[in-house]
Amino acid sequence: MGVDSGLPDFRGRDGFWRAYPALRQHGLSFEDMASPARFAQHPKLAWGFYGHRLKLYRDTVPHEGFAILRRWADRMPRGAFVFTSNVDGQFQKAGFSESQIHECHGSIHTLQCLDVCTSNTWPATEFLPSVNETTSELESPMPHCPQCGALARPNILMFGDYGWVDVPYEKQRGRLAAWISSVSKPVIIELGAGKSLPTVRRFSERNARGRLIRVNLRESNTNPLHGLGFASRAAATLKLLDPAVG
Repeated sequence: MGVDSGLPDFRGRDGFWRAYPALRQHGLSFEDMASPARFAQHPKLAWGFYGHRLKLYRDTVPHEGFAILRRWADRMPRGAFVFTSNVDGQFQKAGFSESQIHECHGSIHTLQCLDVCTSNTWPATEFLPSVNETTSELESPMPHCPQCGALARPNILMFGDYGWVDVPYEKQRGRLAAWISSVSKPVIIELGAGKSLPTVRRFSERNARGRLIRVNLRESNTNPLHGLGFASRAAATLKLLDPAVG
């Protein structure tokens, strides 16, 4: 979904290193960087990676497909609910209500204590990262926990992550469960959810009841009992379907 807004595709090492060529020199993959251990081992590099992403997401304008989804939602008696593994906050930026979004892997726009001294989280609004494009290291001051002073980290579920504070997302999960129970015939539009991290695909298949529209350029295969698949890009497919829905 985000790639059509111009965001980088991290699929595979080549895709990741195209976005962050400095990390190729270190031989570091996305999985290596998306780890709490990286913040302890090399905090400037870890925050360089996430700081660059944070700034990129702040500057990105959501593509037309988000507006199409909002128009469809506005026509539905019960509206819509967003279930997303993206951490970029693009649905909020596109005008979807915070009360109708579940970010199952967290949000880069929220911070937590790396040492987990508290289950509190806080907005990253005051963190203004400056990243050296050559080294991928953070040059501006790193954020710290306001309670204990330890290094802060993004409130995102990472690989091998036993310290992720998921309290805000438990509340989101509860609102999503209540919404699903109130809808008799939900239609699920799944956009760009791959098999390598199948959280979204599993959610879709569990709740689709035969009304799943799966849009995925590389992995569109869908059991007919769940719905149908489109082997194409998100924005283009939403534009194609828009006249039929309207």
